[in-house]
Amino acid sequence: MDGPEEIPNPADFIDKKSQTEDSFWRLKRASDKRRHKRVQSIVGQQSESLKITLGRPLYLSMCLLFDSLVLTEIPIRLGRTMPSWVLFGVILGYVVMLQKQYYDEWFDVDLIGLDMN
Repeated sequence: MDGPEEIPNPADFIDKKSQTEDSFWRLKRASDKRRHKRVQSIVGQQSESLKITLGRPLYLSMCLLFDSLVLTEIPIRLGRTMPSWVLFGVILGYVVMLQKQYYDEWFDVDLIGLDMN
């Protein structure tokens, strides 16, 4: 009924070795870009003042304390109902976005003067 099976040409298939090598080099390039950015960030932080260096963990600690101690009063004061938890989630989302915006503004690492090539 069926004719002879067609044997596909080996050249039609993707070469596994070539595919593996290409994916390796893509991962390596992506990894090198991330590593370069991390190194630039670390080198950029070396010229910062002590105030900024100590301010980062202090700011993050204060944000965590505010989010966990102050904002959790919302569902506690409103009776632990579903609307109070929804309100807590919405307010927490906005507060975290605002905290991130201030963090990026205040503690940004200046990488303009660095030439790491």
